[in-house]
Amino acid sequence: MNIAAYFASLSLPNLVSRLPGGVAQGIIWGIMALGVYITFRLLDVADLTVDGSFTTGGAVTAMLILAGWPAWAALLVAVLAGLLAGLVTGLLHTKLGIPAILAGILTQFALYSINLRIMGMSANKPVNPDRYRLLLTLRHIPSAILVGLILAAVLIAILYWYFGTEQGSALRATGSNPAMSRAQGININSMKVLGLSLSNGVVALSGGLMAQYQGFADINMGRGAIVIGLAAVIIGEVLCDAIFRKGCSFHTRLSFVVLGGVVYYIVMVIILWLRLDSNDLKLFTAVLVAVFLAVPYLQAQRRSSFKLAGKRSALTQGGQKGAQ
Repeated sequence: MNIAAYFASLSLPNLVSRLPGGVAQGIIWGIMALGVYITFRLLDVADLTVDGSFTTGGAVTAMLILAGWPAWAALLVAVLAGLLAGLVTGLLHTKLGIPAILAGILTQFALYSINLRIMGMSANKPVNPDRYRLLLTLRHIPSAILVGLILAAVLIAILYWYFGTEQGSALRATGSNPAMSRAQGININSMKVLGLSLSNGVVALSGGLMAQYQGFADINMGRGAIVIGLAAVIIGEVLCDAIFRKGCSFHTRLSFVVLGGVVYYIVMVIILWLRLDSNDLKLFTAVLVAVFLAVPYLQAQRRSSFKLAGKRSALTQGGQKGAQ
């Protein structure tokens, strides 16, 4: 009876009204996931700088808009700030020999203080959409979705073009096989610094968009960003491989990374709509990421077990025919 009353209390129109907001946020986080994809998949590096550089993008964007800069110009400077954050991580890793994951943690740790100073030692800086002309805002969700989709499409097109160039191909080769890349004359340290910088520039762009969308920059807005980014990347890849069983092209995979961010936030909206404790969102996120991370592995294990069983069957039948 209690279960029936619980489901009866859920309002489907309420869920439908929440979904557009989830889609808008998902697109912004999907853009951030493109930055995570560069390091996680192309460079094969777990970069934890993004929790700090996401906030840096939001802080720089908010402060410049408050100073009278147009929103688009503030975003460009935010990207430059993200590039510098990634550059620091890259130099710590390549020039000082610090492992990439520790270099990212050190940069992220330092960015907390830097972000506070950017925001004038304030933990929160509001950007009132009534006073400033923003590219996207929570008050106009349909236009926010449209602007987000346009920016995501432009960014995907730029990344697709860039990674098809000689330099972009060298960067991808560095992550795929560092030893062979070095043998081919590629400066893998330079490629790592470039990839980390590019990744955090994209992440900072997303942080700037999020600050505009929610109407404020907060010192903790990037907390857990790496997990959300990984969730979007993994979800997007699983969906892409499930739909295109013969293999996903590079630009399709980039598009599905953004879609992964949307799917992730739709799941979060549904969880909140089900009136589950919001304090458990991080637990649900961890479970969701673990499930999608496990899916490719389990599928590979299943395929390999079927192949092994087929080989054993063929060998058995061959032995029986030989005995006859």
